[in-house]
Amino acid sequence: MKPHTLSAFDRDLEAIRLSLLAMGGKVETAMIEASRALEARDVERAESVIAGDRAIDAAEEEINTQVVRMLALRQPQADDLRSAVAVMKMAAELERMGDYAKNMAKRVSVLAQAHVIDGAAGALRRQARLVGQMLTDMLDAFARMDVDLARDVIARDIEVDDMTNALFREFITHMMEDPRNITACLHYIFIAKNIERMGDLVTHGAEHVIFVTEGRQDSKREKGLSTASITAPEK
Repeated sequence: MKPHTLSAFDRDLEAIRLSLLAMGGKVETAMIEASRALEARDVERAESVIAGDRAIDAAEEEINTQVVRMLALRQPQADDLRSAVAVMKMAAELERMGDYAKNMAKRVSVLAQAHVIDGAAGALRRQARLVGQMLTDMLDAFARMDVDLARDVIARDIEVDDMTNALFREFITHMMEDPRNITACLHYIFIAKNIERMGDLVTHGAEHVIFVTEGRQDSKREKGLSTASITAPEK
């Protein structure tokens, strides 16, 4: 391939990477704002998160358009093709994370009227903060193609799984203790599971960084206990 073609491809790919990082920043903001709205029972802030999801969707569409255009014009070699495909996958995962943040925000209006569960919203905000830091580091790993940081992000997903399991048990206990807690706790369980799923998507992004850098997938990552195995606490 001629040097000027390589240079053109590198410029195109760098522009797409910057677009992906900007999209990731929007998703980070949505996660933070949704969890804050939940804890403060701030319906107006939640509505802002819901409205902002359109920008995340548009960012994914633009990245996909950029990648398709680049593939058509530049005809990249195998290594560069991995990078292009990884970007499209990561954009799709970020868009899905934006959907989960929006879903969290949509529940704020219901929870604002529901029975108060002491400490529940704060616990979910801590869970979201953990995943948010994983997302920040995953994007940093992608920007620098830092395999060690990507593996560190993957390892932290076990903590998210364990936190999710603990929250499930706590909410089940609240529902058993007082039927008035059932509505709120069911919403909190869905939110906790969505945040846990965000952690999975972040780890997928970190796995893409490893794949692009090393040309192979890591062996199956370690996971925490599944929420499917949780049983109701005994009285």
